[in-house]
Parts: sequence; structure tokens; C-alpha cells
Amino acid sequence: MAIHGLIGKKIGTTQFFREDGRADCVTAIYVGPCTVTQIKRRDTDGYESVQLGYEPVGSLTKPEAGHLKDAGQLFRHLRELSIDDISEVEVGQTLDVSLFEAGERVEVTGNSKGRGFAGGVKRHHFHGGPKTHGQSDRHRAPGSIGAGTTPGRVLKGLRMAGHMGDAQVTQRSLEVIQSDAERNLLLVKGSIPGARNSLVIIRKAGYGRS
Repeated sequence: MAIHGLIGKKIGTTQFFREDGRADCVTAIYVGPCTVTQIKRRDTDGYESVQLGYEPVGSLTKPEAGHLKDAGQLFRHLRELSIDDISEVEVGQTLDVSLFEAGERVEVTGNSKGRGFAGGVKRHHFHGGPKTHGQSDRHRAPGSIGAGTTPGRVLKGLRMAGHMGDAQVTQRSLEVIQSDAERNLLLVKGSIPGARNSLVIIRKAGYGRS
């Protein structure tokens, strides 16, 4: 298949027991089915890729519905993925989890859990200040953030308290343990970014850039 990835939702983690009795920690992903909603062509768009739709919905705004007119269905999520040969796909075509096979490697991209505004200890693993010598209120304080006269300012990029999480993360080289086309389930060994029911993109290893 010319397409290297699909859209899915993270379900959660569980155990998978192999035939020899070994137990693997796996993440279950509900993958597809995805529908081809648009094909980007080099002569009209300057590059080649395919746009996939995921999770059908009943109604959208008129501009969104007009964009999906050729696909024949409305979708909540649209994502663009790389493709080798656009002649192998057509608008309206449906793709499912059978794109992936047990034993191959994939990479999963999603948004990490948001942690809000976090301090230096939680965000950057600072060890905090001393707990003795009268410093009873410095246990989680960041301490000094630079010299005084020189440079006389705080350098850019200094690790400090701030917004933590809710960033795009890609987990690479994950082994596919099982691909269940009947239930649209994909089991990958290890953890993937995001909370339960969060949207993820699953790509074959080596095709991370769309």
C-alpha cells in the first residue's frame, strides 16, 4: 500500500501473553477505518500527499461539508499523510488497520498529557533547596537564575517554571504485537503519548514526516 499511516485513538494499556508465556505491556489503539478525502497532486499543489478523514459525524459547517463533498461523508478529524504513488488511491477509498502487520515497527504521534503550570521540580526535575539551616521555605524553589553584573539579565532558554505537557510527541520504533482487522484494534509494545481517547497518528517506521 502506498499510504504509510492511519489515524486512531488511544484506548489504554494492557497485557498481551505470547505463546511461550511471556507477558508484554502493550497499548491498545482503535485504528480507522479512515477514508481518503483529498489527494494532493504535484501539478496543482506542489507536492503529493493524501488527506484522510476519521470519525464520521452528522453535520459540519458549510465550508467543511463542501470540502468533503467528494468523499461522500463528513468527518470530525482530517489529517494529511505522505504517500509513494497517488495513482494507487482514490477519493472515497477506505483504509483499515490491516495496513499494519504483527512484527513490524511503527511510530506513534500524539499530544502528551497537559500538566498546566508546573514548577522547576516537577517540570525539569530540579532537586530543590536545602531542608536545613533555616531554609524552611526553599524546598521547591528554583534558586539563583543567573549572575548579577555580568550578564545582568536572564539568558534565553533558561529552565524555569512554566507550561508543562500538551506538546506533540512521537514515540518511535514500537513493535506491532497484534493487528485485529475485525475489531479495528492495534496492539503496540510499550507506551504512546496522550490520554485515553486522544487522537494519534500511526505511521510505519521511517515515514514520520508527512
